[in-house]
Amino acid sequence: MLLTPKERGYFFPAEWHPHEATWITFPHNDHSWQGDKLHHMYPEYFALIKAISQGEKVRINVNNIELRDFILGELSSYQIDPNQIELFIRPTNDAWCRDHGPAFLIKNNNRDRLLLDWVYNAWGGKYPPFDDDDRIPKSIAQDLRLECISPGIIMEGGSVEFNGKGTVLTSRSCLLNPNRNPHLNQAQIETYLKDFYGVEQVLWVSDGIVGDDTDGHIDDTVRFVNEDTVITMVEPKVDDDNHQVLAQNLSELKEMRLLDGRPLNIIEIPMPDPVVIDEFRAPGSYANFYICNAAVIVPIFQCPQDAIALDILGKLFTDRPVIGLSAREIIWGQGSFHCLTQQEPKSAL
Repeated sequence: MLLTPKERGYFFPAEWHPHEATWITFPHNDHSWQGDKLHHMYPEYFALIKAISQGEKVRINVNNIELRDFILGELSSYQIDPNQIELFIRPTNDAWCRDHGPAFLIKNNNRDRLLLDWVYNAWGGKYPPFDDDDRIPKSIAQDLRLECISPGIIMEGGSVEFNGKGTVLTSRSCLLNPNRNPHLNQAQIETYLKDFYGVEQVLWVSDGIVGDDTDGHIDDTVRFVNEDTVITMVEPKVDDDNHQVLAQNLSELKEMRLLDGRPLNIIEIPMPDPVVIDEFRAPGSYANFYICNAAVIVPIFQCPQDAIALDILGKLFTDRPVIGLSAREIIWGQGSFHCLTQQEPKSAL
């Protein structure tokens, strides 16, 4: 009988663990950004690439040669160092590398790494085709010559949040949704999380925010900023559709205890003003930040709460700068910076 990654000593490190690189999948699907909006989001996307590349390689899944040539032609326009960019031509469907990309596990002080290849079905089969994206983890494993393990169930990187010390946070609305793994109950899903991510404890909140087509990914609502501190989004306006669900999540967080019995240190951040595009409310949230080597990159939406969120996060992250980048065009695709990225932890080799 094969040993699980946990039994072999592997675990998924916290996002603030040093990175070898960040993986992204370059957007090309007109349906995700409704045609002309795809090109409108490119300046924000290249700004994200530039910010990440200040401290680590950016490894990009590129759908074809034409898209590769487009990217190479744009790097100088955005003053991006081409030596920090690595392009891998492989078929792709969409841009959300957090969900379809591999999960990197480490052990032995980073001397050993392996990849998890969860099944990906585009958030319950909402956006076919997704077969090319589902193949990306195995393809990356071949490029990096790393072992790749397939647990055999559906899982998305945006649905789980780690403190690097044995705890994972997730949401019932997503992982218990019948459009993911209807044959598994909560206890069985917890077993998968523990065995394959190398954690000891699973903590559950209820739901996600309005406009989130992932059925409530945790990376729009609650994030670890260190091993015992989380930020959680709150909506002060009681008539807002997000008010009650975020209040419920906050109430649940207050009852949680870490492995050593400590309560969570909970920091509240107010939601941005609603981001409404063509009468659709997009899932704008400051929780969808990305922690890379050079900075914490926070999506901002040109509203008064931007400054509040950046100030709060700036006081929490003292080891790297916190920067705000516009995400008003990117959010039309119903995701932001964390959804677009997947970290590759640094190797000690």
